[in-house]
Amino acid sequence: MQQAAFCEKGITELIERCWFRLGESRLLRDKQLHSQLLSSPILLVVKNGSGQLHIDFDEYALQQSIVYFAAAGQTIGIEADHEQLELYLFRFDYGMTDNQYEKLEWKDQIAMHTCTQLLPLCEQINACHHHESTAERFHAQSLFHDLLYQMFKCSGSKPLTDTRSALEKTKAYLECNYYEPITIDQLAHMAEVSSKYYVELFKKAYGKSAIEYVTEIRINQAKKLMAQSSAKLREIAHQVGYNDEFYFSRMFKKQVGVSPAFYVQKRKTKIAAYDSAIAGYLLVLDILPFAAPLHPKWTAYYYKRYRSEIPVQLSAYRYNLDWESNLSILAANKPDLIICSEEHLHAEEKQRLESIAPVAALSVQSGNWREQLLWVAEQAGAQQEARRWLEHYEQKLQHARQLLKKKLQKETVLVLSMYKNSCYYCHTRGMRELIYEELQLNEAEHLECCSFNRNVTIEQLALSDPDHILLNICQETETLEHWQTFQSLPQWANLKAVRKNQMYQILSDPWREYSAYACDRMIDDLLKLLYGDTANENRK
Repeated sequence: MQQAAFCEKGITELIERCWFRLGESRLLRDKQLHSQLLSSPILLVVKNGSGQLHIDFDEYALQQSIVYFAAAGQTIGIEADHEQLELYLFRFDYGMTDNQYEKLEWKDQIAMHTCTQLLPLCEQINACHHHESTAERFHAQSLFHDLLYQMFKCSGSKPLTDTRSALEKTKAYLECNYYEPITIDQLAHMAEVSSKYYVELFKKAYGKSAIEYVTEIRINQAKKLMAQSSAKLREIAHQVGYNDEFYFSRMFKKQVGVSPAFYVQKRKTKIAAYDSAIAGYLLVLDILPFAAPLHPKWTAYYYKRYRSEIPVQLSAYRYNLDWESNLSILAANKPDLIICSEEHLHAEEKQRLESIAPVAALSVQSGNWREQLLWVAEQAGAQQEARRWLEHYEQKLQHARQLLKKKLQKETVLVLSMYKNSCYYCHTRGMRELIYEELQLNEAEHLECCSFNRNVTIEQLALSDPDHILLNICQETETLEHWQTFQSLPQWANLKAVRKNQMYQILSDPWREYSAYACDRMIDDLLKLLYGDTANENRK
């Protein structure tokens, strides 16, 4: 995130050389905005509630009187706290009057405490932008410029001290100084509140105490040190803030469930998963990759759940466009084995991988995911774990099949993916195999002419008229805009699945990944969509 603020001269130059045009205005009321790639810069303003904003790898606490900025090419995601979150989203374009491109740099957060009309202004922009009158929509452009003007005025100011900011300050301190002796009194002093009040505030804001949080950080750092070095346990304990290695061992076992010695033994062989799907095979074998691609959008689940566990994190940006930097990372960290898929691997890339460590490359023609799992297990020496996991999966699959047949009976199911301005029928292999082969759900009729991964028209959807639709929408601007238009079509509104509220949005993660872990998660996701949480509770 660019954090450079405009100086007064910079503001003047920007106003004189730039044009701005508001492209989209929305009032979001969702509890969650799934990670999406931005093709244009955006501004976010909280109307009600609180939550967390993720911009690439950074996290920010959402609060009122702040304007949040994210640039084109960045990934954003939003999670609401317990209450309903409402916030304005303004997507805009900009350019230079002299046609000289210059990247827009802004502070990630601009405090607007002195702008008492921030929310009324945002409300007026949104209302005018959606007005039927051309004049009012034009007025929205001038109002948006007024918002930019207020931001220019406030861009050099500091936010007023508030409780949430104070908590964020102490949380950031813990993340950077976890190895130092830390007390509640010290943290409370930094937040300028009493110790008792600080304990209550931290627990309420983050769902865990400050001591639990710093313990979590220390143990996660210890895991990385264990995986990356041959340092003795005593040395690692000291590096993460524990003077007593025996106390460290007790805390580690309490947090992780196994002793440090057992943890190191299980991860003795440093296996790098060069693709996210390979990570999806290793993880079900209870093998934590030494290195794996992690990104808050492209591998959202693995990033959220395993980023503190995987010591060497590779870029997962857009099918490994950063492969050269990934090779440098692997070369510096010296894995014992690299497992990769040949699907997106070119000759030079593979040759350079082989110069770093032994490479096991999974052929795209190597059978279904079960056969691929067994192949990965053989490379990692975990055949027994693979057989055991497959037995458990078969039991889970049979239970899910029974539940779904009982609920759906003869009702049909259609799986679609929306990308840009097109819909695709059962876009990926994993979708097709799970829905129609493994779970044996009823396929929508009248789509015989549409082979898998082929474009489907709205007329074909109307003819098929499925009982249930599973829809994966690519989270990027052009597709999301098309989705907004698509929903207004009469043919879409008249579909049986839409009328009966039996259209379910599914996420790219896991539905576009082809691996054992992805299939396991797709079953959980489908049961939750159709049953809520009761299906998984019954299975337990």
